[in-house]
Amino acid sequence: MRLPSWLSQHLAALRALLFFTVALGLAYPLLLVGVAQLPGLSGRAEGSLITTDGTVRGSALIGQHFTDADGNPVPRYFQSRPSAGGDGYDPLSTGASNLGPESVVDAPDAPGLLTQVCARSLAIGALESVDGSRPYCTSDGVGAVLSVFRADGLTGAVTRAVSLNQLCPTPPFTSTFEGTAVECANPAEDYSGGVITPVHGDAPDNATIPADAVTASGSALDPHISVAYARLQTPRVARERGLTEADVTALVEAHTAGRALGFLGEPAVNVLELNLALDARA
Repeated sequence: MRLPSWLSQHLAALRALLFFTVALGLAYPLLLVGVAQLPGLSGRAEGSLITTDGTVRGSALIGQHFTDADGNPVPRYFQSRPSAGGDGYDPLSTGASNLGPESVVDAPDAPGLLTQVCARSLAIGALESVDGSRPYCTSDGVGAVLSVFRADGLTGAVTRAVSLNQLCPTPPFTSTFEGTAVECANPAEDYSGGVITPVHGDAPDNATIPADAVTASGSALDPHISVAYARLQTPRVARERGLTEADVTALVEAHTAGRALGFLGEPAVNVLELNLALDARA
């Protein structure tokens, strides 16, 4: 007996549903799981985990901090770059800070990107015993930014200048600007009528601290640092571990990855792999 057309259509749809459920919901995923277990692929499929003595130390693809319980850098380890992911390198909170070059004025509840960079550079300079000063940063590690009021709005003589990131009673980073006394900022006052003016200061244009040491990656999970940042940390790590700088430099070079495809990006050092190699040497 011939089935009604509407019933035939529903049965055909049901058969298609069952077929694609089995093919795409079961067979295809199982095929990919099987392929992922092939030699050379299984480690990557499982997260590129790094294991020593049967203990998982982390992933080669996700960075981590090497700090003590109070968040201070452990001197005997190379330090990673900053992370904007949660409390740092949180895979469940990956992403950028969304702060850009124009984030030079601190908000009431959070520092701007410029102040973050200034503070990090100052801290790293103290840790590595080098000059941590940067252009457009004050000596106490905040953004050197003025709100400048002029007689004709955007032009004319300066009538007032306020150091936006230094709240009263903190003395401004400079006493005068174009002959006008500089004031500290009053949190209750609105300075939006002035022209935002970053001040270069006396720091050299080429800062000692590399850019990746003071800025987070777009993913917040980057496990690498630049070769320049690794070299900056080499004397400290060598001193703390009782090794020669030549020994530590050799380990840095051994854990430096070249440019992707030979021409993309810059050589980079995997911090976790390098620190584990240092522990293994000890």
